Amino acid sequence: MVPKDNQTLLAADCPMRQMLDLVGDKWTPPVLYLLSSGTKRYTEFQRQIPGVSKKMLTQTLRRLESAGVVQRTVYPVVPPKVEYKLTPFGEKLIEPIAALADWAWQHQEELKLVYERQQMP
Repeated sequence: MVPKDNQTLLAADCPMRQMLDLVGDKWTPPVLYLLSSGTKRYTEFQRQIPGVSKKMLTQTLRRLESAGVVQRTVYPVVPPKVEYKLTPFGEKLIEPIAALADWAWQHQEELKLVYERQQMP
């Protein structure tokens, strides 16, 4: 049940605020989307997410790992092999992220207009 008290919604311990802090940045949804189809290597993220810098991708993956959303596995081979996959907690995020993605596709024309308005000086 959602509390009606705005002070509660703005509190740092509000679950909605914590969830948005976890997934509400620019790069987390694409990373989670790619991981929803299975284990990925770092280069796969770089190739499939246009515009993400190495620094931002690394920061995003580290943050998701420390939050318990992503599991990072390093294999002791040369050259080093590192894979990322969703944890059980991370897998629970896929359904709501997919619902937002479906909404975005259904409203792509409106979103395109919003984006274009935001790009105007």
